[in-house]
Amino acid sequence: MSIRVLLADDQELVRAGFAMIIDSRDDLEVVGEARDGLEAVALARSVRPEVILLDVRMPRMDGIEAARQLAADGHPARIIMLTTFDLDEPVFAALRAGASGFLLKDIRPAELAEAIRLVAAGEALLAPTVTRRLLDRFAGELPGGAPPPSLAALSDREVEVLTLVARALSNDEIAERLTLSRATVKTHLSAILTKLGLRDRVQAAVLAYEVGLVRPGTAPPRG
Repeated sequence: MSIRVLLADDQELVRAGFAMIIDSRDDLEVVGEARDGLEAVALARSVRPEVILLDVRMPRMDGIEAARQLAADGHPARIIMLTTFDLDEPVFAALRAGASGFLLKDIRPAELAEAIRLVAAGEALLAPTVTRRLLDRFAGELPGGAPPPSLAALSDREVEVLTLVARALSNDEIAERLTLSRATVKTHLSAILTKLGLRDRVQAAVLAYEVGLVRPGTAPPRG
């Protein structure tokens, strides 16, 4: 069964290029295209996509506000923000609003397809180099201080898992680092999200930075 994808970008050439890449894959299908955030929100309610690609900057309603409205609606689709190389504050705002990650518009076709598959499966798009650049820029806005009471509900192992999620490691990489099975890592992550009242691993990563569990610039390279 194909993964249903909605595209939202005010540039027709960008939409056409992404649509061609997506529709060329047997397991992916474009079910709608929008020129701005208003159209994206309306289409999302009618065509029921599993993944939505949202451009950060669009007329009438930008991608960040569209992401907020979709999250407020409780829409189950995973949201990927599209941006240029020059990352800025709106992308961070979109992650906080519930987006599952972000992609640069010059992404290679195979990487785009794989990113959609990963997000549909519940993974996050937090490439370490891009994430560090984004978070380093806003390091001064991320408070240190004491963790919120909810963080105290986590076990020591869950804190370890949360830290590695924030450092952009995948479940497989976390399993290898902590000598655990992938299933056990998924169980720990599910418990973390439940205890902290979070939607997905992206919100967990953002929280880890906000409370100072992980500081910008500390993420290790992925080997």
